[in-house]
Amino acid sequence: MTVIYLLTFVLFVAYVGYLASRITRRSLSEWIITSFLLFAGSVIFTGFVLSALYQTAHTPVWAIAVFITATLFGRGLHYLVVNSSPDKKHTPFSPTLLIRERRRQLIRWYRALNTFAKVIFGILFVTLGIIAVMNLILVLFTAPNEWDSMTGHLNRVVQYIQRGSMRHFGGTNWNIDTYPKSVCTLQIYGYLITGHFENGFKLIHHLSYWIAIVSVFGIVQRITNGRLSASLLCALGYALLPDFLMQAITTETDIVLTAYLSVVLYMLFTFRQTGDNRYLYLTAMAFAIAFGHKITFALLLPSVFVIMVYTVFLAPGFRIFLGRTFRLGIAIVIAMCFWTFPTGYLKNIEVFGHPIGPPTALKHQSVERAGSLRNLFEQGSRNVVRYGYDHINLDGIRNVEAGVVLNHEMRKPLVFLEDKLRMRLDEETDFSIQPFSFDRRFIFYNANPYWGIIGFGLIFPILLLVLSGIIGVPVARSTPHAYLGIALLLHFAALSYSAPYDPFKGRYFIETGLFGIPMLALLFSNTSLSVDRPGRWLWKGYVGMVLVGGCISALLCVFFNTRALPFDWHTPDGRDIPSVFNADRMRVLTLGRPDIYRPYKRFDELVPEQATVALGTINDDYEYPLYGKDLTRRLIAINPFERGVQPIPKEADYLFFAKSVIKPRPGDIRLGTDTTMTEANGIVVPGEDYYLRKLK
Repeated sequence: MTVIYLLTFVLFVAYVGYLASRITRRSLSEWIITSFLLFAGSVIFTGFVLSALYQTAHTPVWAIAVFITATLFGRGLHYLVVNSSPDKKHTPFSPTLLIRERRRQLIRWYRALNTFAKVIFGILFVTLGIIAVMNLILVLFTAPNEWDSMTGHLNRVVQYIQRGSMRHFGGTNWNIDTYPKSVCTLQIYGYLITGHFENGFKLIHHLSYWIAIVSVFGIVQRITNGRLSASLLCALGYALLPDFLMQAITTETDIVLTAYLSVVLYMLFTFRQTGDNRYLYLTAMAFAIAFGHKITFALLLPSVFVIMVYTVFLAPGFRIFLGRTFRLGIAIVIAMCFWTFPTGYLKNIEVFGHPIGPPTALKHQSVERAGSLRNLFEQGSRNVVRYGYDHINLDGIRNVEAGVVLNHEMRKPLVFLEDKLRMRLDEETDFSIQPFSFDRRFIFYNANPYWGIIGFGLIFPILLLVLSGIIGVPVARSTPHAYLGIALLLHFAALSYSAPYDPFKGRYFIETGLFGIPMLALLFSNTSLSVDRPGRWLWKGYVGMVLVGGCISALLCVFFNTRALPFDWHTPDGRDIPSVFNADRMRVLTLGRPDIYRPYKRFDELVPEQATVALGTINDDYEYPLYGKDLTRRLIAINPFERGVQPIPKEADYLFFAKSVIKPRPGDIRLGTDTTMTEANGIVVPGEDYYLRKLK
């Protein structure tokens, strides 16, 4: 049956491609982006319907239902496109023929480049090719092991499959019930349609990496009137940003939000260029899907609004402005009814009294933790500087010892400046998840880097030149960059003031990077900064050094990522970590919390694969590894978040619990925790003292 399901998946991908060709103009990037939008939108809405019918776990139903949903959405969008066209027509095109044309165009473009550009683009393409192959291998052959996935994201996905529905059930970790469920539908579909292949959970995340790259290419095409060199440089540069690159092989949720945001921006800039109303409708669809994916999209709203001002609201006349605004507003409201409201916000209000979640979670990770408005302004301003300092690091390069030394020396002037200005970045801790440090711990920057050398070496300097007005000739080419720069600063501020400082927050700045990476386009589209002109060897040397440094950074990020090491490695902070291909599955799953490996391994050996296990665990405990290698154990949480310990269900065969939750009694098996491990061993939150009780 797996072969049949995979065949239906291939047919579905081809079908949404066909539908997209009936909606988009004759543009390869636009066709890919719209196909993705139809794919995600169809699967998400199908998941909501199947959950209501208790069909979440039925693969045959999924295989057929997505075609029905895609047909309805595809035909609806086609109808809108045709009716918004002046001649009431839309001519479909052949994507395969278009791909061949673009391949020939790319070859002609590369042959016409000067020597400097050929070398730079050659290095960038080869680097991305190596990374693409390595990442695909890691996606297909390594188990997921990110902290949030082990406690919440993947944990709830398995629960939804076992329960046959995505209804609220009350999990141990607050993320299980409070996070929007749209991404779960995509993960469930990916898992089921690949024949219960665990790494099918990563399908939407790895796909999002490539879609965001294509979107960046398309965005820059629109704002530079089709300059291929500028577009490819930005797309390749974004593909190699460490924080974006690192999530391509994970099940983290931010990379998916980044893909949705990139589609929103592409549609808006394309509307600006064409004035075609179809892009307002597609913007609304992407906007609603993004908002339904994660509440942190709210932090992006000021930035998106700024881009809307430039692309939609700045109209030739008031009547045109009203028409555009009305169409976009109505389309967003309708789209949110399909992809935002059903995803869980309304249920959170019913259960917790707030669309985000319970008060405890809000106070821990949001603005409420700051207290007074005055303190929020003070500490948020410190966060702006903290994240600014975090961006000025040789991320990737400092994964190796020589890079650590170089990075430390490079940052000495910054530390000196902070000390003289008495900003107290590392002393004030009341608005911090983890205290700020000028030399972040290896465990923080290895898995969650920022933009690396491309960020502080090119993106930020060009951004400052654009916003300061130094780059203003020709104005038509710098105006969209000014709006993008304002959008970047607004999101940077939103991340700084909306929540406590968190050294793991590099993953949130991948969305900010979408506003920043188009700055590189000015290296080929602005007279003052162009590297495509004769001479200027000093400037070309600097740009080349930064871009080659970015390539080295990207390679070191991938090949020295402790969560997915291709080989055994002794890390700069003194830990011996095995290759992800040689380590047993439980070792891979618990790489982020090595002290719990021993008790979890014993649990896996003692408890049958088909057993039902009651869980007396805490909010930070990994639960996903307990399902077993085929995800066949049934787990029942009896210590749901903020509800206290519940009675052990009669159907439970075993009880797995932490000593801090349930008091052990004679006969319980002490699984133990390696309490000798400390921060030096990569421990962020120490594991509990775990026990196992046989109930039947």
